[in-house]
Amino acid sequence: MRIGNGFDIHRLVPGRPLVLGGVEIQYECGLEGHSDGDAVAHAIADSILGAAGLGDIGLWFPSDDEFYRGVNSIELLKKVVKSAKEHGYKIGNVDCVIICERPRLSPHYPAMRKVLAEALEVTEDRVSLKARTMERLGAIGRGEAIAVECVVLLD
Repeated sequence: MRIGNGFDIHRLVPGRPLVLGGVEIQYECGLEGHSDGDAVAHAIADSILGAAGLGDIGLWFPSDDEFYRGVNSIELLKKVVKSAKEHGYKIGNVDCVIICERPRLSPHYPAMRKVLAEALEVTEDRVSLKARTMERLGAIGRGEAIAVECVVLLD
């Protein structure tokens, strides 16, 4: 077994959809990014790459590569899962903490878990999502950004 951790943070900006865990969430701002900005998918991908010893998401999908502009991050995650499998690993479980002040995310957990489980090729009970606030401290607390921390276990 191998364990990996991932982290991602994106600034919230107007005029973009908010996509987390492959689900579009109605909100006044979205996450800035070269791709769709899905910080959940990015943190999970980074944790898998780290656990498998395959580098990081920036090496795999560089932000200066126009091919990835606006791409659906779940598709990137699927490529990472495929490579991990080719290297002899399968996903044991994933545990993510989404750090934001707003919007309220718990109503979206079932849809997010379903999309993520499919991309990870696991059952939904192997995908854990939790949200925490920053108690109005710092950029996240002021509603300027959303961050995600993730841990994955590879078998």
